[in-house]
Amino acid sequence: MRLALSTFLVFAASLVAFAPDASAQDPRIYVVTHVDLMPTYAADGAKLLKQYAIDSRHDKGSVRFEVLGEPTRKNHFTIVSVWENQAAFDSHLEAGHTRGFREKVQPMLGGPLDERLHTLFE
Repeated sequence: MRLALSTFLVFAASLVAFAPDASAQDPRIYVVTHVDLMPTYAADGAKLLKQYAIDSRHDKGSVRFEVLGEPTRKNHFTIVSVWENQAAFDSHLEAGHTRGFREKVQPMLGGPLDERLHTLFE
């Protein structure tokens, strides 16, 4: 029994060691964007972000699109989105609603948009 268990554990470990890299097979793009609004624009900016999320969820290749707000700093938001692939994200960037959102939010920003693209790391 003990030998069978140890053989099984070695076998299971070898499967993990030789398993293909999941991140190399996952073409999805994960985007985290921090939005820092000037405090006087917190309410107006929140409305823009809400509409931007609604519009972006309809984009082809959108897997998920969420806007998070910091409870203690009402003018700080984080957008977390997932796209099927880089082409879907690029298409989203070129969409009229994305360009319009960025033009409207620009004068409200307390700092530049901090947008970072990620791939799945496992």
